[in-house]
Amino acid sequence: MRSIWKGSLGFGLVSIPVKLYSAVQTTSLDFDMLDNRDHERIRYQRVNEKTHKEVPYDKIVKGYKLNDDYVIMDDADFEAAAPEKSKVIEIESFVDIEDVNPMFYETSYYTEPDTKNNKAYALLIQALKQSGKAG
Repeated sequence: MRSIWKGSLGFGLVSIPVKLYSAVQTTSLDFDMLDNRDHERIRYQRVNEKTHKEVPYDKIVKGYKLNDDYVIMDDADFEAAAPEKSKVIEIESFVDIEDVNPMFYETSYYTEPDTKNNKAYALLIQALKQSGKAG
C-alpha cells in the first residue's frame, strides 16, 4: 500500500520521520463500456463543441462558467488556493486514551517509521501503550 503523506511526528525537541497510511481501503469495480455487437471498447473523444474537431490533451484547460464567459484556471491557481501543506504532525499534548472522543478517530490512519533506524518511533509507541495515553 502506498503512503498518503510523508513527514514527521514532532513533540518538544523530538522529530520522528513517518509515513501515513489510510487504514480504510475503498474498492470498486471498474467497468468498461462495450459495443454489445462485438464487445469492443467504446472510446470517448475530446471534441470541440464549435469546430467538432478532436482536441489533444495538451490543448485542454480547466475553466468554470461565470455569466456568459469562462474563467480559466491553471495548476498555479489551484496551488495558490490550496491550504498550506505541513510536513510535521505536531503533538501538543498527551491525553488519556479514554478521554478521546471516537469522533476524532472515526476515519482511521496509521503511521510507520520512514527510516530503517526506527528506535525513536518504537520508544514512542511503547511509551504510549504503557501509559495508556494518546498524542
